[in-house]
Amino acid sequence: MLRTLALAVLLIVTALPVSAGFKEGVAAYNRGDYRTAFREFKALAEQGDARSQRNLGFMYDNGRGVPKNYKLAVNWYRKAAEQGHTRAQFNLGVMYSNGQGVPRNYTLAYMWWSLAAASGNEDAATLIEIVEKRMTPAQVAKAQEMAAKWKPRKAKPTK
Repeated sequence: MLRTLALAVLLIVTALPVSAGFKEGVAAYNRGDYRTAFREFKALAEQGDARSQRNLGFMYDNGRGVPKNYKLAVNWYRKAAEQGHTRAQFNLGVMYSNGQGVPRNYTLAYMWWSLAAASGNEDAATLIEIVEKRMTPAQVAKAQEMAAKWKPRKAKPTK
């Protein structure tokens, strides 16, 4: 019993810094303190936190507190998207559709948007309809097959 209680306390204590750092990052971002937001998100993202990874992607995508860098945006969006983060999946689809940081690839855009749409992202569903008109039936079939086979991955620390 004592061992179970100690394990529960350890789990709670180790989970608190991630949540607190994320909240601090969001608060800093919302007040325009992008340097602090970046520092908070980066530390958590390197530990595998998908929310922070997506936020770093967004910061690089939009040049908020960091130089605009689509390749780094794609890198962070992908890490979060591979864990199943819906907004990161949506954003990664946008990057593929626009050819930002990666070669333009409507098949991959469709796949990532399909995953986001399956999780309730209505904007992704709308974009699928638009991009599908630019694709061949074979490309659509491939994208649907890739989405059907996709499975989320566990986060891996980057340091």
